[in-house]
Amino acid sequence: MERTNSGDADGTEQHARAATAANAGEPGRASGGGTPAGTEGAAGVKGVAGTEGAAGRTAPVPPGRAMNTFSPADEEKRRGVRRMKATATGLLLFVALVYVLAKVAEGAGAGPWAGYVAAAAEAGMVGALADWFAVTALFRHPLGLPIPHTAIIPTKKDQLGVSLGEFVGENFLSEEVVRQRLRAVGIGSRLGVWLADPEHADRVTAELAAALRGALTVLRDSDVQAVVGEAITRRADAQEIAPGMGKMLEKIVVDGGHRRFVDLVVSRAHDWLVFHDAQVMDAVQGGAPGWTPRFVDRKVGERVYKELLRFVTEMRDSPSHPARGALDRFLTDFAADLQSDTDTRARVERLKGEVLGRGEVQDLIASAWTAVRSMIVSAAEDERSELRLRVRASLLSLGARMATEPKLQAKVDSWVEGAAVYVVTTYRKEITSLITDTVAGWDAEHTTRKIEAHIGRDLQFIRINGTVVGSLAGLLIYVVSRALGA
Repeated sequence: MERTNSGDADGTEQHARAATAANAGEPGRASGGGTPAGTEGAAGVKGVAGTEGAAGRTAPVPPGRAMNTFSPADEEKRRGVRRMKATATGLLLFVALVYVLAKVAEGAGAGPWAGYVAAAAEAGMVGALADWFAVTALFRHPLGLPIPHTAIIPTKKDQLGVSLGEFVGENFLSEEVVRQRLRAVGIGSRLGVWLADPEHADRVTAELAAALRGALTVLRDSDVQAVVGEAITRRADAQEIAPGMGKMLEKIVVDGGHRRFVDLVVSRAHDWLVFHDAQVMDAVQGGAPGWTPRFVDRKVGERVYKELLRFVTEMRDSPSHPARGALDRFLTDFAADLQSDTDTRARVERLKGEVLGRGEVQDLIASAWTAVRSMIVSAAEDERSELRLRVRASLLSLGARMATEPKLQAKVDSWVEGAAVYVVTTYRKEITSLITDTVAGWDAEHTTRKIEAHIGRDLQFIRINGTVVGSLAGLLIYVVSRALGA
């Protein structure tokens, strides 16, 4: 029975390999020729096993087809399984032959020893057949008969995937296990020692710079400008600016911060009047009535210019000038109105809306983003830029602190543990579903053959052990029964 089933199984395996070879481009094997597994056939197409063909290159196996293809290592394991099957079957045939010869010898009056040998051989056959049935039932129906609770792996593949997912979720993705494993690793101290190495800090800096350049390259300027402009506009519309401006102006006036600005304006006004005296007098004369004499207009213009220059000069030279005091009082009152006067605040809000709605402001936002983007990209590309040097120095400093400060190590460990626990507890179902969905997507027959290739050799040792143990048990039982019968 073992020989028949083994031959059937081997025939099925050879047929499956031929079909796989035909699909993967192995004309020689598909047609029953002698082309080695995984090499190129007549058409020069590389085989599924991924070994080198005529071109000398290895055909990669896509990750998604890992359970639907056989690698060279899998083929070698399958050959090992077939050798062990032949060994176990040969042992079964051997004990069967011994049993026949022992019974013949016993019938011919060879002596009591023939009974002992026959009993041992008979029990060995029973053990071998029982273990053959158990091993075969894992992967297929023995002798092709649909016996209940056989072909366990192909029929229970999806249930096994669900059970495996639940096992991983309960024993590997629990909060206690994650915290215990991460705490034992000591990520904070290890990361600190790693970052404290200048070579590693340079590597991280380069990777961060590359990521930053990539992100800025992928982002379209128009999209970023639209988002930034909308964010600024929405933020400005949502928040009233008049009270804040009033508080800032009040602080400036109290601290006297506006006086330098007034000094600058008055000084520039004085210099302008000195160099543009003729223009000022011409402007005054031009505004005079037409019936006044020319010399009168000229005298009036000269007088107005001199008084204006005197006023500006006194205001420039005298910090306690009445005009300065009037300006202080005006700014103080205006700061108070910005904070409390309803009409003033409403006018400021209307002005804010008009300014934000102008195209020039949006163009300014766009140009600002373009300038910032160019500056960041340029700094990220330059290894000696201030940005990269500061990032590198910060990483080295952080690594040195993490390597020597237990409090910082504890903080980092706590952050990593918290993040890992959040991920495994929040997405545990999604992680385990990856296992169950992946197993469910595997082809049942092919998966069965692949699992058998990995563990079948050890299972054949179960058959061999069953034959040996059965023989010893049968011999022992026969000896005990003969002793009790005597």
